[in-house]
Amino acid sequence: MNPYQVIIRPLDTEKSRYQSTELRQYAFEVHRRANKIDVKRAIETIYGVKVASVNVMNMPAKITRRYGRRPLVRRPVWKKALVKLEPGERLEVFEGV
Repeated sequence: MNPYQVIIRPLDTEKSRYQSTELRQYAFEVHRRANKIDVKRAIETIYGVKVASVNVMNMPAKITRRYGRRPLVRRPVWKKALVKLEPGERLEVFEGV
């Protein structure tokens, strides 16, 4: 799988900002069929950093309401990856945001 197809987007939340500054862990939304090895290779080739470990988790579908009380919308299932970098490595994507 192409590295640019594996990584869909970086996740930018309050929790992911804390993890990136204090724990050197970065969160990404990844392709649903990607595994830990695919994610590690993609991060190393795209950003040019050394990856220490990768944790992958399936995020469940959620039902939300749109336009009032009645209409229900089902959000799709997606996959999240937490990437921990080697000591001394940083990603500029999350710096200064």
